[in-house]
Amino acid sequence: MLNTGLAALIANISDKPARYAELITQWRAVTDGESDLIANLANTTALVRTALPQASWVGFYIMRQGELVLGPYQGNVACVRITLDRGVCGAAARTKAVQLVPDVEQFPGHIACDAGSRSEVVVPVMRDGEVVAVLDVDSYDLAAFDQQDADGLTEVARCCAELAGW
Repeated sequence: MLNTGLAALIANISDKPARYAELITQWRAVTDGESDLIANLANTTALVRTALPQASWVGFYIMRQGELVLGPYQGNVACVRITLDRGVCGAAARTKAVQLVPDVEQFPGHIACDAGSRSEVVVPVMRDGEVVAVLDVDSYDLAAFDQQDADGLTEVARCCAELAGW
């Protein structure tokens, strides 16, 4: 079971690889024995938001009939459906590649679900070579995320891809 005291401390680990390692440890504790996909994704968003204090929004968009549909998230009200030809999330799903965007204003086709967002990182969640979802993290700060964040979130996405139901 999740130790909420430890979860709160994740954000205080200054070494990013160590912070993400602790995040994965906590994630495994939270999801151990739980097969419900929505419950696991909801807890994942809470853990990621705890680990990344610069994050203003953390959530999943789940692939449904060729478009991304809002899943569990933490943050302000969000766009519900995103086609693959629009926005950072659409680009991540379309290209099957991480999108690390230091300034969303400079990203062609950016969707401003929250006008305050300034930077974003989106990681595709892959299962059997196909995108089943994307993990989207936004910040009100410019260049809030770096390659270490992209790498750490890629590991989170890899773990999520192993969840029951995918």
